[in-house]
Amino acid sequence: MIPVRGFEGRTVAVFGLARTGLAAARALMAGGAQVALWDEKPASRAAAQAAGFTLTDLSKAEWTDFAALMLSPGVPLTHPAPHWTVERAREAGVEILGDIELFARTVNAAPEHKRPKIVAVTGTNGKSTTTALIGHICAQAGRDTRIGGNIGVGVLGLEDMHGGAVYVLELSSYQLDLTSSLKPDVAILLNVSPDHLDRHGGMEGYVAAKRRILANQGKGDTAVIGVDDPWGQRICTEITAANRRTIVPISASKAMGRGVYALDGLLYDATGERAVEIADLKRARSLPGRHNWQNAAAAYATAIGLGIPPEEAAEHLMSFPGLAHRMETVAQIGRVRFVNDSKATNADAARQAMSSYPKFHWIVGGQPKTGGIDALADLFPRVEKAYLIGEAAPAFAQTLKGRAPAAECGTMDAAVAQAFADAQASGQEAIILLSPACASFDQFADFEDRGEAFRAAVQGLMTPAVKGVA
Repeated sequence: MIPVRGFEGRTVAVFGLARTGLAAARALMAGGAQVALWDEKPASRAAAQAAGFTLTDLSKAEWTDFAALMLSPGVPLTHPAPHWTVERAREAGVEILGDIELFARTVNAAPEHKRPKIVAVTGTNGKSTTTALIGHICAQAGRDTRIGGNIGVGVLGLEDMHGGAVYVLELSSYQLDLTSSLKPDVAILLNVSPDHLDRHGGMEGYVAAKRRILANQGKGDTAVIGVDDPWGQRICTEITAANRRTIVPISASKAMGRGVYALDGLLYDATGERAVEIADLKRARSLPGRHNWQNAAAAYATAIGLGIPPEEAAEHLMSFPGLAHRMETVAQIGRVRFVNDSKATNADAARQAMSSYPKFHWIVGGQPKTGGIDALADLFPRVEKAYLIGEAAPAFAQTLKGRAPAAECGTMDAAVAQAFADAQASGQEAIILLSPACASFDQFADFEDRGEAFRAAVQGLMTPAVKGVA
């Protein structure tokens, strides 16, 4: 745990008692603050009480008694409308912040010799893989590495800091909206495409939230920016003009005179006088596809920014074991391979997996995002058949009509069973790809729960003789 400094003897309201909120509460108390905890969900309140916390109904509290409101990132700050706790805090002149901001202030207040290195990763897609990949490289290079934020452990639940530690943090746009003083030694903006627009009031607000990761960098810091989309290109151009830090453009689609890029799976370092081939990423089994080549370029550039020798960074890049729910092969039954890409919660993320296979049986659907799967039309010819689940099934059936065979299956179990039957009947080698292009909350707790449901359904197909084959 990282004790939060700056609120000693004062009371901080904490709203939202899932992983982030409870970790923040413990860290605030460890730093000498008092906390007033609340959540609208009875189950969350019961879990907090079972963990030994005392609750305070914030709807009946005197808000002028609070030094700050620690808001969990899932709670609306501005759009579609501010949460009632946000309105109460603003009326009382109470500062609103998130757990990443609490971490940032604690780091900024520490003596110079105790301040760790901070790597912050954001982007619409690829955040988790890139965060884990950087953490893997740093750990293999002998650095005391902690990985958290929007992945794994909430940042304040990580082990306390010291001057030799490296914190590798995945940051969502929701978390960045609540952060103002984080100063990463290396900040990574992988890519930007439309997502969470309802929470940011449109694309402009979403881009502004992502861009906050770069706000406080200065001389000696490194910014790694993906330039394969127009928003990333623009941001890279604008911060290059400011010229306050080392800027490393990354690409998985084009050669560059300066930066780190991948062409046809070959990774090049062009940060020096000439481009040097670093690694053949096609040999990295856990990094398939162009989107993963961009992740690898970002991780390599970050490692160099942290002082890890290029040869060592490349070696550890190739040994990355991969992450669950991200183009993860969960099993193979005969000639049929099952790929779990449940983390693909929007069309752009699904595109990455779909582009990696010439033909596949596609399990798709859930709680649809703006635009649905219309943007994937150019990939529909690759779809042997689509198996539609969740709320999106009727609408997606209309989108696919006349362009790809589709069946409305409803549930994950039914989709997996039908896809397997069709794949077996083809007599060919086949891929069954779960890449939903949707949020999971209509049928599952989160994308991980959805991915585990896929895994369980696949396991249910397997006879004892073949179970565990992958």
